Amino acid sequence: MKNSGNKPRAGAVRKARKGPQVGSGGQGRQALEGRKPTPKAEDRPYHPAGKRKAARERYEATVGGRRKGEPQQQRPQRRAKANDEAELVTGRNSVVEALRAKIPATALYMATRLEMDDRVKEILHIANGRGIPILEVMRPELDRMTGADSVHQGVAIKVPAYEYAHPMELLDAHRGSKAPLFVALDGVTDPRNLGAIIRSVAAFGGDAVIVPQRRSAGVTASAWKTSAGAAARIPVAMAPNLNQTIKAFKERGVFVLGLDGDGDTSLHSLGFSDEPLLIVVGSEGKGLSRLVTETCDAIVSIPISGAAESLNAGIAASVTLYEIARRRSER
Repeated sequence: MKNSGNKPRAGAVRKARKGPQVGSGGQGRQALEGRKPTPKAEDRPYHPAGKRKAARERYEATVGGRRKGEPQQQRPQRRAKANDEAELVTGRNSVVEALRAKIPATALYMATRLEMDDRVKEILHIANGRGIPILEVMRPELDRMTGADSVHQGVAIKVPAYEYAHPMELLDAHRGSKAPLFVALDGVTDPRNLGAIIRSVAAFGGDAVIVPQRRSAGVTASAWKTSAGAAARIPVAMAPNLNQTIKAFKERGVFVLGLDGDGDTSLHSLGFSDEPLLIVVGSEGKGLSRLVTETCDAIVSIPISGAAESLNAGIAASVTLYEIARRRSER
């Protein structure tokens, strides 16, 4: 039997690997050097400041909402919401504002023995000048026409169904503006909330309101009334798909800010610069939908005391618009 004492034991020799050897990738050197300085907030792509910087850069790379060299796209024509019929705009302020804005009214209804004031005189003057038929009706009949909950103040005008713009038309229309401000509604079905938001947009320097085609309030007589005539000055656009519209706005460099009671950032702690903004307001009960929440650049909440559980959509939008207007005025 041969002596194998000088031979290595089988399996004890490490075989040389073929091909290039894999190193540590510099991990040991990085551990010796320590952690690098924390990047600035605007240089972190996941931080709201970084998202605002990216949105601003995308917007500057476009000609106010349209990429350089891109031909202007054909947008759908302004159209009325499906199944909408002629509306009655009621109340002296709402009627006079609608007539000033040259809304194509087809009839003016006035209660008998109506007390005249400056607004009523102006309503009559504009209606006579434009040849709008003036019909005098008994007050109970006007009550029936406008509904039990309507405070018509003795006057009402009949207007055709509201014609909505396309959202991208609004963005193209403000391509010369440095910092346009839009408000979109997600699941807001009360027309009074819509009217209140339109009024706040007008009061705090906003440019337009966007509503989805489905599961949303439209510009009805109730919205006209609550807006106190602001619906004649602030355009309202209809989005066939709100989430896709928000994505399209983001691609054009608009920073999207969602309002939700469960937001991880306080409204007061978020800085607002002069970049274009789109504020998305959810319903009071359900808040923002999941897809819209995932699409927004930041989700913020309004700090409130424990005496109130939440704010309705109209008030939340008003507080946010005021805060943005205040901060922009200080710059």
